[in-house]
Amino acid sequence: MADNGSAPDAVALHRVAYAQDGYFTVRQAREHRFSPQLLAHHVRSGRYERVRRGLYRLRDYPGSSHEEVRAAWLAVGSDRAVVSHESALELHGLSDVLPNTVHLLVSRADRGLNSPHGTTLHTTKTNLGHSEIVIREGMRVTTPARSIIDAAATGTAPEQVEMAVRQALEQGLVTPRSLLARARRRGGRVAELIQMAVREASS
Repeated sequence: MADNGSAPDAVALHRVAYAQDGYFTVRQAREHRFSPQLLAHHVRSGRYERVRRGLYRLRDYPGSSHEEVRAAWLAVGSDRAVVSHESALELHGLSDVLPNTVHLLVSRADRGLNSPHGTTLHTTKTNLGHSEIVIREGMRVTTPARSIIDAAATGTAPEQVEMAVRQALEQGLVTPRSLLARARRRGGRVAELIQMAVREASS
């Protein structure tokens, strides 16, 4: 019989899951001393449900408006993925965009990762610094400025980008100067779109 030091800690695991819309990863379960066999047992008994490889959820946990984003983020890896592009705009409450896929940003070194169903992985050559990541609902998300620029660069409708710019400026989430500077670094169509959006919002 296992002693208390090696017994699975269901209370601690559930505490983790409660903070993640009921989801938990195999790694998190392992950290709380749940073996694959024990997880399989709880799936059969109906206590947990297997969402996809490496990801589980407490059965009958209430749903939330961003649970698909969280599930994809956890499945790819909360330590390597950042919610980005249109998915980040939605989490920031900017524009009326309704993403038809979950957008996640990962390092170029992780470009070979399998993308979960319904997820689009974007890559970046340079690791995102602390200044480009914020926490929203417990998830790592690109900042409003980075999210707007990334969305503009990957074809989000111009009217949605313009709305996001206007709302971000009104809420003080970005400044015209910083947003324009970032847009100029991207150049081309992105710079033109952001310049026009800032000009419209300021008029």
